[in-house]
Amino acid sequence: MSDYQYILLEKDPAEHIATLTLNRPERRNALNDVMQDEIGDAIEEVENDDSIRVLILTGAGRVFCAGGDLEQLRGGSEPGTWVTDNVDDIRRAFKRTQRFMLALQRMEKPVIAMINGAAVGAGFDLTCGCDIRIGTPRARFMVAYVRIGLFPGFGGTWLYPRMLGSIGKAAEMLFTGDFLEAEEAHRLGFLNHLVPEDELESVTMEMARKIANGPPIAIRLSKLMLYKGLEFDLETAMKMAAAAETITLTSKDHAEGTAAFRESRQPKYEGA
Repeated sequence: MSDYQYILLEKDPAEHIATLTLNRPERRNALNDVMQDEIGDAIEEVENDDSIRVLILTGAGRVFCAGGDLEQLRGGSEPGTWVTDNVDDIRRAFKRTQRFMLALQRMEKPVIAMINGAAVGAGFDLTCGCDIRIGTPRARFMVAYVRIGLFPGFGGTWLYPRMLGSIGKAAEMLFTGDFLEAEEAHRLGFLNHLVPEDELESVTMEMARKIANGPPIAIRLSKLMLYKGLEFDLETAMKMAAAAETITLTSKDHAEGTAAFRESRQPKYEGA
């Protein structure tokens, strides 16, 4: 287990799975400056660890993440980079936010959000930055910025319509600050799976193991093209797909996969 102050990072090289836990339950896992830096460091650590193929992101206690720490905003009791009249200082402070939010999608390994409770504001944005979301009936989501006169500074206006499936639903959440409850989130496809509370960890681990046992090169390229494809026209996407498929067709993992299929056995992928 790596040594962090406000998060826990547990890695299981045998399973090829890492779990990053937001660990400020007494503050409902609200993100302060140090915690944001630690999330960025942890994602970088997982990205550079070849024994890990999947990252699970969750929160300690009964809340996934209450968003940014309000005690570091105006009138709060803790010092923070947001409490200043210098606009350049504030703009530069967002670099730590941009670092870990971009890292979630830029990292080559799939990220599963295991959502055990409310995800509000920046906490909602964190779940949007993950590739797969599994939650319980206690999971609920809110764009909380409008409730305190703020704009979503964690990339929300780009993320919400893509993850919720429509500009209309994204606009409703942006403008009202109303909660999106678990059942509707599942119906919209935002939650991949809605499971009983006592099955959350087992279902998430089952998904993580299934991905971790898959071919790392093919999955890595699939994640890259999944997001880059949002920026391409079809012709460009087809050309990029041909380049990516050339890599997988010449890989040892492809040879192992076809051999395992012919021999009616489970493949053992090595990421080569």
